[in-house]
Amino acid sequence: MEEFKVQTAKHPVPNSTPLRPPSEHSKERAKRLSTESNGTSDGGAGAKTPVELTALEEAFRRFAIHGDTRATGKEMHGKNWSKLCKDCGVIDGKTITLTDVDIVFSKVKNKSSRTITYCQFREALSELARKRFKDKTSEEAAEEVFKMIEGKSPIIAGVTRAVASPTVSRLTDTSKFTGSHKERFDETGRGKGKAGRVDMVDTSGYVSGYKHAGSYEKKIQGKPQQKPM
Repeated sequence: MEEFKVQTAKHPVPNSTPLRPPSEHSKERAKRLSTESNGTSDGGAGAKTPVELTALEEAFRRFAIHGDTRATGKEMHGKNWSKLCKDCGVIDGKTITLTDVDIVFSKVKNKSSRTITYCQFREALSELARKRFKDKTSEEAAEEVFKMIEGKSPIIAGVTRAVASPTVSRLTDTSKFTGSHKERFDETGRGKGKAGRVDMVDTSGYVSGYKHAGSYEKKIQGKPQQKPM
């Protein structure tokens, strides 16, 4: 047994050497590759690295997919661009009009394209910002416009609302029900359930309509019991 231990010490088992800790160079390289691939390249199984969107980019995507079920949120049509400027208050009717918005859209987009990307979207906002805030620098004006859009969502207009109708009110007012329908609801208009649909036999021993049912039992229970003589 001792000879076996000595041989094992002289001839160590392959792959028994402890692993070396990762060097600083390898850590920096992994971090750099992760940063470069963030949001641009796909993972090993086709899954993309999650990217944290800014408030401005999130608003861009919300307006980009508005009204279009096939939209991916990466490009925006001119109609949604105009809606974004209107809903977020970029159009004030004085310095910025709907015509200005359309002109800027045509200026920043590609000639053969009908949509703009997020980068072109920022460029278009900067163009409008310089016209909207003339007393500020280009950077300050752009920041002001960005703040007007950050976190915003499309305003849904033209939603059908319920209109009060005399006919509907008459049909749903339980106080005006007659016959067997009246018996299905109590005085407050709440349904009685099975008691309003089925004739249930009253086995309490009281006459139908008697209002003081149970009062005798309460009176008897309240009296003290007399001791037998």
